[in-house]
Amino acid sequence: MAPEALAGGPIGKLRDNDIIEIVVDRLSLTGSVNFIGTPLAPLTPAEGAVELARRQPHPELHAHDFLPDDTRLWAALQSISGGTWKGCIYDTDKIIEVINAGKKALGI
Repeated sequence: MAPEALAGGPIGKLRDNDIIEIVVDRLSLTGSVNFIGTPLAPLTPAEGAVELARRQPHPELHAHDFLPDDTRLWAALQSISGGTWKGCIYDTDKIIEVINAGKKALGI
């Protein structure tokens, strides 16, 4: 399970029997991964995205007991910076903005 799942991302909202469509175009070097429903309720990729946005994380989703602190920190910084889909890079200004807002809210 990717750290993105623990941060509330769509992969952490999947359930047993959900259908995932994976498309890879080797010529254009593009790809997509879409939730397209269940065997009893097929969805378009757009409808699947709406459904995943509506769902809560899987009830059994939790951090592994031995998840290293640096991995937890990386996942938190990545989530502030836009997550996996923004290229897994740090947005330093956004991270500082969030830290400062948190400090202000906590009176630090």
